[in-house]
Formats: sequence, structure tokens, C-alpha cells
Amino acid sequence: MEDAAGIDRPRKRPAINIRQMEIDDIAQVFHLGEELFTASEWPNLYRTWDEYEVISLFQSDPELCLVAEGEEGLLGFALGTTIEKSHSAWKYGYLVWLGVRPSQQRSGVAARLFKTLKDLLMETGARILLVDTEADNLPALKFFRKQGFGNPQEHIFLTLNLDQARRKNGERKAPGRPPERFRLDDAEPDPD
Repeated sequence: MEDAAGIDRPRKRPAINIRQMEIDDIAQVFHLGEELFTASEWPNLYRTWDEYEVISLFQSDPELCLVAEGEEGLLGFALGTTIEKSHSAWKYGYLVWLGVRPSQQRSGVAARLFKTLKDLLMETGARILLVDTEADNLPALKFFRKQGFGNPQEHIFLTLNLDQARRKNGERKAPGRPPERFRLDDAEPDPD
């Protein structure tokens, strides 16, 4: 970062506090994610980022939902979960989302969020930590390698435009709401 004299100086590390996300943080986390995970920049992330994703992770694993805050307010977030497979002694930690305000990127916020989440996952007994990102998200790949991740596996996302398939079959566009499975007046009476 250049100062007023045009001298390149290292970016000052902000004073940050990492804490468990609270219910009042949900909207801010969601809106920051909307800024970061855009359709033009990261189409696969954009497709899965919504308010239900944030709420679901907060409800299921609140201790693994973290925020970083500083003088500017919310600086970033990390949302994680654990995965336990039946018939396996292994418990996996999964960093589902990691986002940092653009003005705070490369200032240590993501590293602090990650380290705190990793420590929490270790306390839960997780033996392996998983993360995924877009194959061409080079800053994220560099960050995760720096955090000790290795053994990258390529994963390909495919899409099928169902509206195009409907048109091909001569059907009209899908309605805005899914059809009701049954009506309340058709439901079986409660035996109790």
C-alpha cells in the first residue's frame, strides 16, 4: 500500500475481534456474502449462497459460525460444520463459507477466522478439515495452501437449464411456486 509520498508500505493489520456469530449478525453476514459471491465472479458460489444457507448453518452449528469485527464493523465471517458418517470413526470438519470485506483482504482477517475455526473443529474431535473453492479462484487456493491444505481434487459442476428443457418438450415456463403436494382439507385426521 502506498502512502501519501508514494512509498510502498506494508498494509497495517487491523485490530480485530473474532467471536461466535450472533442472531443480529445474520443479515450483515448474508449481505457481505452477496457482495463477495456474485454471479459474474463466482457463479457456482452465487448459486448456493442465500439467506437460508446462513440461517441453516447458524441453527445447526452456531459454535462454528464466526465473525470478525473491527473499527469498521463486520470485517468477515467463517461458517463451518461437522460431518459424521455412519460406520466410520472419523469426524470431518468442513469450512463451508469464508468471506472477508474487500477492503480487509490480505490483512490477516481470513487467517484469524480460519485458525479460530480450525481450533474449534479440533476441539470437537474432527480429524480432517475439508474446504472447497472454484478451481480458478487462485487467491483462495493460495490462501488454503498457506494454511496447510494439500491434496487438491478437481471437482466439476455441471448445470442443466430446466426452462430450456421444458421449452424443448413443448411445456410452458414453470410457475413461481412449486405445486402443493396435498391440500390441508385432504389430509388424514390426526388419530390423537
